[in-house]
Amino acid sequence: MKQLKLPYLNELDFLPIERWREVLMQKGSFGQIDIVNWKEFPYRPETTFNIAYSHTSLCICYNVKGLGIKALYSKDQEPVWQDSCVEFFCKRVDQEGYSNFEFNCIGTCLSAKHKTRENRVSRTEEEMRKIQRYASVGRNTFDEKDGIFEWYLIVGIPFELLEIDGDNLPEKILANFYKCGDGTKIVHYVSWNAIEVEKPDFHRPDYFGELYF
Repeated sequence: MKQLKLPYLNELDFLPIERWREVLMQKGSFGQIDIVNWKEFPYRPETTFNIAYSHTSLCICYNVKGLGIKALYSKDQEPVWQDSCVEFFCKRVDQEGYSNFEFNCIGTCLSAKHKTRENRVSRTEEEMRKIQRYASVGRNTFDEKDGIFEWYLIVGIPFELLEIDGDNLPEKILANFYKCGDGTKIVHYVSWNAIEVEKPDFHRPDYFGELYF
């Protein structure tokens, strides 16, 4: 099981999100999304992330370099996993279920609270508006483009959506990070922590790694 210790960077609460990347790259914890769990989908774009937390939020910068880029979906709760997509799944240690936060490369988000993959409650429009995002490629949709592309996405997920008290943080939470593109020309499914089962599935909280505050 992979583990990361997250630094506290209170300055992120006082900076616009478009300025977070430099701080996170310099001071955040570094991770690589590089585990290919599906042998039939061997493609692995170069995907890393830098993560930290502020008083109010979990703050992540995804950095991606790979073949092709696609962003068809602009409205939250649309199927962003069909686009060039990065994802964050997490849960409290004592929590029965888990949360998913899936983002395409222009920052459109799909998120829900899950008891199981099928048993879920989608987040409300008000909750979705609380998720901060900044996309290096902008927020406009586009058809899939061929070539080699580098892009980054910064997200700030409020602790209240994780059902965590920012004034009384737990020792750790459990989480996994993903890169995928179900509807792209080169289909891929890559994770930070390995999913060591015969039929891998991103919705496997038993294979989450550990993030320490």
